[in-house]
Amino acid sequence: MDFKARALASLRTQRAQKRSLQAVVGLDGFVDTIVKPVGQRSGQGDAFTPIKTIPEFAQRILGAAGKSTNIEFYPLMDKLGGNGPIMANALHAGGTAITYIGALGAPAVHPVFAEFAEKTRVISLCNPAATTAVEFGDGKLMLGQMKSLDEITLPTITAALGADGLRDTLAAADAIALVNWTMIPNMTAIFNGLLADVLPALPARADGGERLFFFDLADPEKRSRDDLREVLGVIGKFTAFGRVTLGLNLKEAQQVSAALELGDFANDEAGLRALSAAIREKLALTTVVVHPRESAACATAAGTAWVPGPYCDCPLITTGAGDHFNAGFTNGQLLGLDPEGCLALGVCTSGHYVRTAASPTLDDLETFLANWN
Repeated sequence: MDFKARALASLRTQRAQKRSLQAVVGLDGFVDTIVKPVGQRSGQGDAFTPIKTIPEFAQRILGAAGKSTNIEFYPLMDKLGGNGPIMANALHAGGTAITYIGALGAPAVHPVFAEFAEKTRVISLCNPAATTAVEFGDGKLMLGQMKSLDEITLPTITAALGADGLRDTLAAADAIALVNWTMIPNMTAIFNGLLADVLPALPARADGGERLFFFDLADPEKRSRDDLREVLGVIGKFTAFGRVTLGLNLKEAQQVSAALELGDFANDEAGLRALSAAIREKLALTTVVVHPRESAACATAAGTAWVPGPYCDCPLITTGAGDHFNAGFTNGQLLGLDPEGCLALGVCTSGHYVRTAASPTLDDLETFLANWN
């Protein structure tokens, strides 16, 4: 039996025993405009040849040095954005009830989040940030305006929910996902405040189980290594209150490895297993996940796991693929799947999304696993 058959059997078994699950997710919020860069126009609308690769785009920009240039971005869609909302939306599609705390609009929720707000409990702290996501065949550029995220602080959160309301909300959660540390300047302070003043006051879970905590840094390249090392140490302290998972794409994992002076690792199965294990051991976390586009690996105290990904040559959308992986992996943890099964749910959730631009249900994931050749 290969990993797909094992994951499918486990998913079917665990679904049959599933109880109602709840997650609290935050803290960002973006309005994403997905665009294609125009290389050569032949007519109006979508009658153009796009700039296909980031190096080609870079050469176009480089050619403007000392001169000027005009680059057109052709809009494909406006959509709900931000690591938190995309992950929360995908968790909800997988059957988890969501409380979302973040930057979704003030005084009213922004229209792009209206459908999301109808099916989840939303606590909006401020206006969303904005991203222009420029998609290429070999990656994407995220051009952001995020000043509004400066307003996200623990006092702001507490004012929106009340001290008792914040404790009750977190106490009811099976999983707490706090993502996009890089773009929220006060996130480390929020983590420290939760550790000092909020989490110690939470009652033990009624079922005797541990809470799940999930963290995603969101490309820390623009933050200093000192900042990165500090927050990694703070994230480790959450293990006093539950099981802690740090999710990293390949670039983020390499940045973390460099900050922790762990050395270089190959981008193959053995290298990804070793990289996730080295980060987990250094930070004393429960789980570390590393997910490049072609595969995914994770490490726990019991060892490492790895699965290939259902790579798609012509994705319909790529912005949000990593957040869907995170949601799939977390849904796997909530359902009680083993690490290999969680990885399989992660890559299938992402794989379904990039092919359809829709977040998959558990039925969709069963179908995807059953038909994955």
